[in-house]
Amino acid sequence: MNNKPQHANPSKNRSPRHRAREFALQGLYQWLLNNEDSGVIDAHIRQAHGFDKADQAHFDALLHGSIRDSIALREEIAPFIDRTIAELSPIEHAALLIGTFELKNHIEIPYRVVINEAVELTKSFGGLDGHKYVNGVLDKLAAKLRTTEIAAGK
Repeated sequence: MNNKPQHANPSKNRSPRHRAREFALQGLYQWLLNNEDSGVIDAHIRQAHGFDKADQAHFDALLHGSIRDSIALREEIAPFIDRTIAELSPIEHAALLIGTFELKNHIEIPYRVVINEAVELTKSFGGLDGHKYVNGVLDKLAAKLRTTEIAAGK
């Protein structure tokens, strides 16, 4: 049985940073399903077609940071979800980890971009309405983590 997301190849005409997020999502998906070592996942992903067009530094930050900080990231997500973390689909879970990691650690990326990117990842790789769920959770989380940025935008 193939444990990869449906659309395992990154989309064409995507920015290097978006490609990094796609590959990080695939790596986190693999980690969530198989609990493989991040180094093994990293080596496997780097061999994927199109990886050379990804922002490799951002990929490293997202994959390794999301795995390293997964407990703290899940604690940030938990108040805003209507089920347990274990009940999230692996794609929604991975997209929420990436989005939460970026909201917390990459304040140079506008919160709306972080949310939009997580939504797009979920649309590309996830189920029918998963993107709406990810959008709602990250929107609430952004209100908590990016209060100054949100206030400045109003």
